[in-house]
Amino acid sequence: MVTTVLFDLDDTLFDHLGTARAALAATCAEHPALQQADQAVLSARYGELLEELHLQQLAGRYTVVEARQLRFERLLAPYGLDQAVAHQVGSSHYDHYQQLRRPLAGAQALLQVLRPQYRIGIVTNNRLAEQQDKLQHLGLAGYVDALITSEEVGVPKPDSRMFTVALERLGATPATTLMVGDNWVADVLGALAVGIRPIWLNRTGQLAPLAQVPQLTSLEPASAVLSYFAHVAAQPLPAVGSAATLP
Repeated sequence: MVTTVLFDLDDTLFDHLGTARAALAATCAEHPALQQADQAVLSARYGELLEELHLQQLAGRYTVVEARQLRFERLLAPYGLDQAVAHQVGSSHYDHYQQLRRPLAGAQALLQVLRPQYRIGIVTNNRLAEQQDKLQHLGLAGYVDALITSEEVGVPKPDSRMFTVALERLGATPATTLMVGDNWVADVLGALAVGIRPIWLNRTGQLAPLAQVPQLTSLEPASAVLSYFAHVAAQPLPAVGSAATLP
């Protein structure tokens, strides 16, 4: 019987991508040099830089502020904005981002229906204080039994220590646990490696390297997701093969 559900946070319960896009649009509206920029191009480039520099930040190469400053230096260089202005834009964007944070559609309702039946853990590659504040801001903190961050554990997902710490804190075993996340390597392969059944939140319709891995495209409606969790819990653990790579 499954007793525990682990979730990633960013782009699984928290709409990080949507928040970042809204914050970037609000920031560009304040700067004449960026008002005519192609928002789709700017947003795509921002996402690339964020992913690249976030991993380097987790590895200790940059502080949070340094990574943000470098991200905006590189993002805005093609628009003729110097380093000082880029840093100002980055600071403005961070303020907008904090104000515009929002959960994914259905996240709160899903946690509400899960809470009476399951223990709930968050396993996230980020800083403890940032994720605690985020959960409070989103109104999700009261549904979470344990928050496990890469900052605390000292390694990021997919390292098995992230999952074993979560199991220890929640009094669970791999066989009694599900893991829901949007990142194929960090969440799906990380869970599989320790014997946890994963569910891939695949909101963009990517091709799954392992077709037998259960998928969700949305967290809504909560009743359907709850039924799907019960279905997945009754299935054998998918085997990891050579195809289990990043799509």
